[in-house]
Amino acid sequence: MANSPLLDDEKLPETVSFSEIDVSSLAETAREFARQSAAEHTKTAYSSDWRHFQSWCRRKGFDPLPPSPQIVGLYIADCAAPSSPGAKALSVSTIERRLSGIGWNFTQRGFQFERADRHVSTVLAGIRRTLGRPPVQKEALSADELLSMIDTLGYDLRGLRDRAILLIAYAGGLRRSEVVGLNVRLEDIDEGGHGWVQVLPEGAILRFRSKTGWREVAIGRGSSDRSCPVAALEKWVSFARIERGPIFRAILKDGKTVDVERLSNKHVARLVKQTAEAAGVRGDLSFVERSLAFAGHSLRAGLASSANVDERYVQKQLGHASVEMTRRYQRNRDRFKINLTKAAGL
Repeated sequence: MANSPLLDDEKLPETVSFSEIDVSSLAETAREFARQSAAEHTKTAYSSDWRHFQSWCRRKGFDPLPPSPQIVGLYIADCAAPSSPGAKALSVSTIERRLSGIGWNFTQRGFQFERADRHVSTVLAGIRRTLGRPPVQKEALSADELLSMIDTLGYDLRGLRDRAILLIAYAGGLRRSEVVGLNVRLEDIDEGGHGWVQVLPEGAILRFRSKTGWREVAIGRGSSDRSCPVAALEKWVSFARIERGPIFRAILKDGKTVDVERLSNKHVARLVKQTAEAAGVRGDLSFVERSLAFAGHSLRAGLASSANVDERYVQKQLGHASVEMTRRYQRNRDRFKINLTKAAGL
């Protein structure tokens, strides 16, 4: 049988050479993928962390590069107990975030940084032990509280939009960025956002692009039009005449024109605070206390606390890698489910 020209070794070059144009194109492609390796808000935060570290190094007479565990240890100690007059001490969580940001920046510059080095790890352990406080969590909203908040909204464009935001965020257990990052179609993701919606007779499928691939969130239809997140979403999209691009958008001052721009994720937090105040949720709190108690996370925590189902289903809906994180969100749901006091005979 004659050899195929494609399999003839004599016709294959011993080496493959790339032109400068080929290499330049490949390098640009690689750089673009590298830029997509972390979310924009994460990169923004890490850039801020690096600027803070560089500024501190300049003031103290240190060089930020190459990485020095001793210098980083001094840096986090100064963040926890500032030596400069008038400087404000950072919280443990902020210090840990800054440490992550500094490590990421070292890596991006081609350096290795051992966070486990004793000059860093022992100082951080001491900071946690000395300054650590219980985490301050936002109040979780119950389904009844959410419905009372929705009842404060009108039926104009803003009311339809905000009703859909609250119900979709609650039923999906979504983060603020996920809510405003939703698009009508998969193709729209190239222009911004990181998720899209597919509406089915049974409900809606939300698909999000995450660090590890695609995450799917299923939202079933509610028991009535008043509480149905899918019906609220369909009504908003229909009345706003949105056919492509961002689903949740700003509305101009005339109250009738829907903008083309995507809503800021801050709108979700403001919406929760405003409607909770209007509905009188936690009326025992002052205005300031209520404003601090509720935010966008109250919706996500509310689903976890209110959905009386096996925790693995809640874990999947929230996209948690570990069940321990889900249990933190479930807050008080199962705290007294098993009464060990009575079980002990008291």
